[in-house]
Amino acid sequence: MGTNTFYNDFDTARLHPESRGSSEDYRSAFQIDRDRILHSAALRRLQGKTQVFQSSLVIENDSYRTRLTHSLEVAQVGRSICGWLTSNSSLLADAGQIDTDLVEAACLAHDLGHPPFGHTGEQALHRLMQPYGGFEGNAQTLRQLTHTLFDEGLKGMNPTRALIDAVLKYKTLRCEIPGAENHYIYDDQREYLDFVLNEKSFPEEFPPGKKRDALQSLECQIMDWADDTAYSTNDLADAVQIGFITVTKLENWAEKQTLGEDEVNHLKFLIDAIRENKVERRLARGIGGNIQACSLRERTSFLSNDTRRYALELVIDEAARLKARFHKRIARELVFASNVLQQSDFKAEHILDGLFEALHERYIEPSGRTRRHLLPKAIEQPIEQETCPALRARLVCDWLANLTDRAAIRVYQRLFDVGHSSIADLV
Repeated sequence: MGTNTFYNDFDTARLHPESRGSSEDYRSAFQIDRDRILHSAALRRLQGKTQVFQSSLVIENDSYRTRLTHSLEVAQVGRSICGWLTSNSSLLADAGQIDTDLVEAACLAHDLGHPPFGHTGEQALHRLMQPYGGFEGNAQTLRQLTHTLFDEGLKGMNPTRALIDAVLKYKTLRCEIPGAENHYIYDDQREYLDFVLNEKSFPEEFPPGKKRDALQSLECQIMDWADDTAYSTNDLADAVQIGFITVTKLENWAEKQTLGEDEVNHLKFLIDAIRENKVERRLARGIGGNIQACSLRERTSFLSNDTRRYALELVIDEAARLKARFHKRIARELVFASNVLQQSDFKAEHILDGLFEALHERYIEPSGRTRRHLLPKAIEQPIEQETCPALRARLVCDWLANLTDRAAIRVYQRLFDVGHSSIADLV
């Protein structure tokens, strides 16, 4: 296999030097990144984390998507976008192609940091962690990759520069946008941002916030569109299959909206698919359309001379973007705003509030009232060795964010439900 000239040593450099032994690994640097993610417990835990619907809502239906199946679908779409661009873009030479293993690794990793109970869990942890640096799902993904994934010397999986950049949707520190609810990285992650930027400072035309965050590597742009594609098609199909979206609900909703011609056509397409019981198949066609909506164009930025990842950018056909936004709007207003999901979200917040309060009193700012071992010994010891409350809070938050939905509920029941008992609690 020939050398892929799209990438250089700058792209494949890792955070920390590492030795692979006497013989070179037969895999590329990006294949190693992908394999380390694939074999991680963090990826496996995604099978128990909410994508849209909590398992307690659809216990009789085991075909709905979880964070894991969503991530697998995003990875497939990401690889297909790479194949489409390689076959159709004149800007990619035969020996210089977008690395599909790198894109797959980014797609598999993009949700690793998300906590139990989906976006509700993320919002709850952000609120609870306000005094200690906040919580952001994408920042937590970066923390997984660089700090906690394999718990070996706190180096995470020691990712390549290109992989870090491929999951770095936001390049703004929390301290640079006070009061932000999301879309930031933690203040102590500056070193990883500096590593990605080759120790360069952002020019004045990239102030903190949306404009700076829009400066994404090519692989990050592909991952982001693959995520949007999977979310706006497959998650919508789940909502229909489970019964959150029906023809009647869509028609009643549409009567109160001002829709453009294209939106009316998209709505009719969805209603017809529901009536003919062909939602999954017909929505899946849109995935191919979103892949073929991709093209490349040249760009110039202060990183273009370091890497070709910033010499090209992804262009998405505007019609495909508008369709994805319309599907998201339907999901937001008919699914996420429904009283059933709101009730479930209320319960999720209550669970995380209770767990955080108990752990805060015991570990973060101890009251001295109890010295009971509420956490596993391997988790508890590093927390108790820290003298700074903010660092203790971050370690507690790491543990909470790693929990699956069911694990969070189970721990809450052990601590607060006097009628709960299980033989599993005895071992």
